Amino acid sequence: MLENDQIVLRAVEPEDIDFLYNSENDTSVWRHGITLVPYSRFAIKQYISDAQNDIYTNKQFRFVICLKPDRKPVGTADLFDFDPYHQRASVGIMIHGSENQHQGYASQSLQLLTDYCFSFLHLHQLHCSIAADNESSISLFTKAGFVQCGRRAQWLKTADGYVDELEFQKINGNN
Repeated sequence: MLENDQIVLRAVEPEDIDFLYNSENDTSVWRHGITLVPYSRFAIKQYISDAQNDIYTNKQFRFVICLKPDRKPVGTADLFDFDPYHQRASVGIMIHGSENQHQGYASQSLQLLTDYCFSFLHLHQLHCSIAADNESSISLFTKAGFVQCGRRAQWLKTADGYVDELEFQKINGNN
């Protein structure tokens, strides 16, 4: 369920510390998330050791996106703000390294993650927030069937001023 011919989504492992350290401390992607300061290796090691791999306990889960067959990590897929009562979660996809971008890994990961959430976790919906100037992410999510359902004006501060944040959601058609 969490793999196809090219990629596999797997849980974070202790040997991912260098990959996560480099990914989390890549300042070029900070504006797309909530990170404002670098993460230490210690903090990442603690995150890995504290993760219980239970979305119902942690209300979040991080998958590492790996290529087949060598299991080389190329990105992360996150479920967060998990709400078991309302059966929904936020989703985020990040492909790390320019050599890995525009290879279809993000769209494949989003499809696998959506199938997992709707078929296995039986979620009613997934949602995400995207900066209005992030055309790649908007395209990724709209092609995957997510629909824009809202806009927060001047929500995100950037080096050039403020940019709107767009809200997208995908409703499970099987519920």
